[in-house]
This record gives sequence, structure tokens and C-alpha cells, in this order.
Amino acid sequence: MCTGKCSRCIAGILYPLAVTSIICNILLFFPGWDVKYAQNGQLTVQVKYMGGLVGGGLMVLIPALYIHLTGTGGCCANRCGMFLSIAFAALGVAGALYSFIVALLGLIHGPYCRGILLWGTPFEDSKGSYLGHHDQWSKCMEPKNVVEFNVALFSTLLITSSLQLVFCATQMINGLFGCLCGTCRNKEVRWQSRRRA
Repeated sequence: MCTGKCSRCIAGILYPLAVTSIICNILLFFPGWDVKYAQNGQLTVQVKYMGGLVGGGLMVLIPALYIHLTGTGGCCANRCGMFLSIAFAALGVAGALYSFIVALLGLIHGPYCRGILLWGTPFEDSKGSYLGHHDQWSKCMEPKNVVEFNVALFSTLLITSSLQLVFCATQMINGLFGCLCGTCRNKEVRWQSRRRA
């Protein structure tokens, strides 16, 4: 496959992953589907780090746009453009890594919720993981079903950021090949001009 086509393919995959990350992060601000917890600051600390919005969202979306332009014809479909795509893909790797770490910490520490009397993170200091022990999830009484809510969204962020890491790293390798060997766009143009002649 040509390096330009590969770039377009990678960008096409990164767009929905970035949008998914942004949506998941926004939803995390509304546990129990209520605004009052965000207004009162009763959110998990990892939600406030905005790993999905900034890291897996904007820091991947911007490189995806440039990577897409690199794969199309025009000024970016050259060796210099492919070299710059390596730097943009590295930015995407950094963003995806940030999103991955924040999501992982969100899963490890568990949600911020009200127990019997107090608000806190009841699973943070517990021995072993709470994820496999569904009977412990009832410790969180408010917001309703907050454990399931956090686990589902942070798990989705974990999966999307892992995929973003793989595809951005792949683009770094693809960009290196495009920088060293050139894009096949130039070869296609030369071949078409010879055919016309």
C-alpha cells in the first residue's frame, strides 16, 4: 500500500476514535445523568484531568487532520509533508498515552461517590480490585449506578486510547517510509503524464 493511502486510512480510523474519546469524557461529567454533581465538584479527580477530551480528543484530532492532508494530493503529499506527519503522529501518541494513563487511574481508584454518610472514593484504599467484586459496588449509594457508569466510560477510553496509540505509532513508521522513499502520489503523476505522452 502506498504511504499516502495508508495515511488517509489511518486518519479515517483516528477521527471516530477521537470523537468517541471526547464524548466519553463529556459524559463522565454527568454521573447519574445529572448536572448537580459537576456543579458541586463531586466528580472523580481523573474526570477533571480531561484525558479523553484533551489527550485522546484534541491531541489526536489535530494530527489526524494533518495526516489526512498528507495522504491527499497537493503541497503536503511530499517528503517534507511526510516528515512533518511523524511529528504530528508523535503528538497523537503523547495525547493517546495521556488519555490511557488517566483512564487507567480512573479505573484503579474508582468513582467519587457518597457512601452511607460521607462522600469519597471508597475503592481507592481497598485491597485488591473492586472491578471483579460486584457485591462491593453497593458501597456507592449516590450517584445511582456510578460504578457501572465510570467503569463503562473509562474502559471505553482505555480501549480507544490503546487503538490511537497503535495507529499513531503506525503513522510514525509510515511517515518515515514516506519521508525516505517519497509518496507514491508523485509516481502516479509521473506515470499518468507518460501515458498521455
